[in-house]
Amino acid sequence: MKTLVYAHRGASKLAPENTMPAFQLAYEMGAEGIETDVQLSKDGIPVLIHDESVRRTTNAVGFVQDYTFEQLRKLDAGSWLSEKYENTPIISLEEFLIWAQSKQLQLNIELKNNVIDYENMEKKVYDLLCKYKVVNRTTISSFNPVSIERFKQIDRKIATALLTSQRISGLVNYTAGLGAKALHIKYRLLNSKVVEQCRDREMKLRIYTINRIGAMKKCYQLQVDAIFTDVPDKAIEQRRLFEQLNQQD
Repeated sequence: MKTLVYAHRGASKLAPENTMPAFQLAYEMGAEGIETDVQLSKDGIPVLIHDESVRRTTNAVGFVQDYTFEQLRKLDAGSWLSEKYENTPIISLEEFLIWAQSKQLQLNIELKNNVIDYENMEKKVYDLLCKYKVVNRTTISSFNPVSIERFKQIDRKIATALLTSQRISGLVNYTAGLGAKALHIKYRLLNSKVVEQCRDREMKLRIYTINRIGAMKKCYQLQVDAIFTDVPDKAIEQRRLFEQLNQQD
């Protein structure tokens, strides 16, 4: 089984996270999937940014939910990483889906609603996925189990994933009980037992955030379904080397 490589917020080690340059670079590197984060603007537009605040990744301060989309798109979301990316804008989920629609990419949309439980976020995101006909290749993930249950009420067939960094007793059974089809866990929780439990449940297992070679090798060895990485080029190269070694054996 081939472990897929998802670019975590795009190729976010080399370009500003969750921006078009990061997504385009990841695509050019050969990533099979793109992971991105969604918050809602003041006027209810799904926008791609990881933090609830704009402080870390833009030239402004305050909460995403206190800015309209037009105000957000005028912020500089690139200079914090490099002068090369000065004035790179925050984009909407719709703009991202327009770009991704014609590309052979798996999509992972993380709903950032575990701190601020945005009203009607699930329906807004779902409607856009339907509009651009990408439902069948999209996984919806969240740290908020209630959000996963809400999404299943909208469409019980759509792939959803529970995100966690916590050691939870009976985690795989708990995730299945939510109706989720995948489990996304922090690397330190990865072991052969959880891999086996997910396989028994026919549940996808994806691991975040894998940037070190040793961690990549372990994920490939255990044949997890996918990894999320800030360095998709490095992950793809390590996977190629791993496959070569296995063929020789």
